[in-house]
Amino acid sequence: MSNAKGIGTPMSSSLKLDKDEKGKTVDEKTYRGMIGSLLYLTASRPDIMFAVCLCARFQPCPKESHLIAVKRILRYLISSYDYGLWYSTQSCFDLIVSTDADYSGCNRM
Repeated sequence: MSNAKGIGTPMSSSLKLDKDEKGKTVDEKTYRGMIGSLLYLTASRPDIMFAVCLCARFQPCPKESHLIAVKRILRYLISSYDYGLWYSTQSCFDLIVSTDADYSGCNRM
């Protein structure tokens, strides 16, 4: 991944992740480590929250398709390393957030 090209979005809009029971199994420990690191990063990078949480659903039995989705998030982080939230300790501010998520298009496990 050190020589990977950056990409503009953390997840493809046409990708529909599911259990992929016929897919090739990948190492659970490595997959969980990647998801754990990305979950830690979501505190300052809310733009990857949906994609990371979607991939986290498949930790018990990750397949190659799930690993490809996680690697796409990492490629997105390469191209957007200067994005993020900075929480100042000197000033008080109100954080107002809005989101637009497509929950109706989500395939349940």
